[in-house]
Amino acid sequence: MTLTDHHATTTDNERVESDGHTLHTSVEPDVRDKVADALCKATADSYTLYAKTLGVHWNVQGPGFHGLHVMTEEQYEELHEAADAIAERIRALGKLAPTGNEAFRQLTVIDNDAPHKPTRDMIAELVEDNEKVARRMSEFARLADEAGDLFTHDMLVARIGQHEQNAWMLRASLAD
Repeated sequence: MTLTDHHATTTDNERVESDGHTLHTSVEPDVRDKVADALCKATADSYTLYAKTLGVHWNVQGPGFHGLHVMTEEQYEELHEAADAIAERIRALGKLAPTGNEAFRQLTVIDNDAPHKPTRDMIAELVEDNEKVARRMSEFARLADEAGDLFTHDMLVARIGQHEQNAWMLRASLAD
């Protein structure tokens, strides 16, 4: 069997991957790539938001410095773990996870190329970014649910909650 594409199909629920191993998962082969593609976008969103949150952490200043510094540290650490978990799920589904800034830039909905801004503006952007990612994770969760990928669905539902909580906490720090 030649593996000219990324994979070759064998029987129901299995596929020979480019590394030569047969993959048997709970997700049907015909939808597995769609779920993995959505997870590639989720990885890019998570990693890009991680990097942006880390930048805010480094550059936050003003009267609320300590609280914002601690909060953004907690958020970027959690985002780093999330990006890793999502990328590992992509691998479990038989696809390569995206790597590199250019790949992330093409796949993400987060803009992380802006110059330094005042603290209030940076925090407001993180609120919008977390809400944007939560909405996109919701779209990806529906796709995983329709594909019968319960593990990915549950992972993404948890991500929605985390992003909405992050947005709420950041938004609350902007209150006068």
